[in-house]
Amino acid sequence: MSDTTIRSSSDVVLIGAGIMSATLGLILKELQPDLTIEIYERLDQAAAESSDAWNNAGTGHSAFCELNYTPEGKNGSIDPKKAISIAESFEVSRQFWAYLVQQEKVSSPENFIKRIPHISFVWGDKNVSYLKKRYEALQANPLFKDMLYTTDFSQLKEWMPLVMEGRNESEKVAGTSMAIGTDVNFGQLTRDMFAYLSKMDGVNMYFNHEVRKLKQRDDKSWRIKIKNLTDGSTRKAYTKFVFIGAGGGSLPLLEKADIPEGKGFGGFPVSGQWLKCTNPEVIAQHESKVYGKASVGAPPMSVPHIDSRMINGEKQLLFGPFAGFSTRFLKNGKYSDLPKSIQLDNIVPMVIAGYKNIPLTKYLIEQVRQSPADRIKALREYVPGAKSKDWVIERAGQRVQVIKKDEKEGGKLEFGTEVITSGDGTLSVLLGASPGASTAVSIMIDVIGRCYKDQITSPQWQDKLKKMIPSYGKELNKNPELLEKIRKETTEVLKLK
Repeated sequence: MSDTTIRSSSDVVLIGAGIMSATLGLILKELQPDLTIEIYERLDQAAAESSDAWNNAGTGHSAFCELNYTPEGKNGSIDPKKAISIAESFEVSRQFWAYLVQQEKVSSPENFIKRIPHISFVWGDKNVSYLKKRYEALQANPLFKDMLYTTDFSQLKEWMPLVMEGRNESEKVAGTSMAIGTDVNFGQLTRDMFAYLSKMDGVNMYFNHEVRKLKQRDDKSWRIKIKNLTDGSTRKAYTKFVFIGAGGGSLPLLEKADIPEGKGFGGFPVSGQWLKCTNPEVIAQHESKVYGKASVGAPPMSVPHIDSRMINGEKQLLFGPFAGFSTRFLKNGKYSDLPKSIQLDNIVPMVIAGYKNIPLTKYLIEQVRQSPADRIKALREYVPGAKSKDWVIERAGQRVQVIKKDEKEGGKLEFGTEVITSGDGTLSVLLGASPGASTAVSIMIDVIGRCYKDQITSPQWQDKLKKMIPSYGKELNKNPELLEKIRKETTEVLKLK
């Protein structure tokens, strides 16, 4: 073990080697090539936690098929706002990825993205009525104008033969389909982005390095204490700006940073498992992402779906995820993560949020108690002919849902992503889960806007942002001609025909 403390300084420190840090690092280097960046990751490779293909939905969340993004009000109306926002953000991500491909900054797009229909599927009078109303609310918007709706059994069988095989034709069913959906391997994309970023001048990347302490100095810069997990040595990194994009590991680091804006935040960890198909004949029969309705109390990451995926060059078929409870904040975390995160400033919001989310607690307990037979029974709602011998359990990722103070309610459990930025713009932290990776580019541009307020308004940065994201500053849903043009261009560049 070495007692030597290494010291380094940089303009930017990125903590966590996931899709968020990769996106922010690349955008910043494009905007200002002389920026120096250090990246610290506690594991031995990039994208091994939330960004890994097995640890997220990989849907290219564009709100085409995820029903939780279009809640039904008490009066029966559908609110499409969140779906529209997510679809907009995904188009922004596509533009940035297309730019990276055109500039040869990432390898072949077919390695990380491919076209696949996104289908919503429901049964029963109430759900069929909901899906029709959802279709009408969304299809009126340019982003969703290509959505198709049907209650016709033969049409649904054409869309998803595996899901319809063995069903009673008199059963009341409905589906919507968006043929322009995508499957995204965010793990591969992240590793491709870091492969390019780490070779750039002024960028240094450190694996097996765990951040232990963060302290802001009098001059507003940050001193970060890091442990090298390989040889036990320590290093101190000094920087003007810190971004924490460490998945479930972000909350403990936010607490260590001790900024006023971070007070009162807590986290509720939710674990997951997939059922993974092992029969190549069954895998070959399904070529879509089919999402259904979540159970009462279920978190968004647990919306059931039967999902055709390409992972590391192989076609996979997954069903789930099945949720569970673990006190770990990361898949490779510790059981002490949750207890250690409870502090005086967040204990009240956490208790209140827990009390107000008893259906979620009940749901998680039921999920944990499920037997293999229970899981196969749930699968058969989507694949009636499923045989238990064809499916095995695969451990999915760990998500930490955000709990925050709420003036009216005292404490609130949030299911989206939350960006916390210090008042002086020197620290930004990403908490939360879905839709996460799919909207990474929009989220990171928002971070840059908060933390580089003067620079982002400069003509140089504005011009560069418009080169990377041609629709920058415009709403595609309000510019149908621009949307059509950009979709056509990104489809060609990303080879999604």
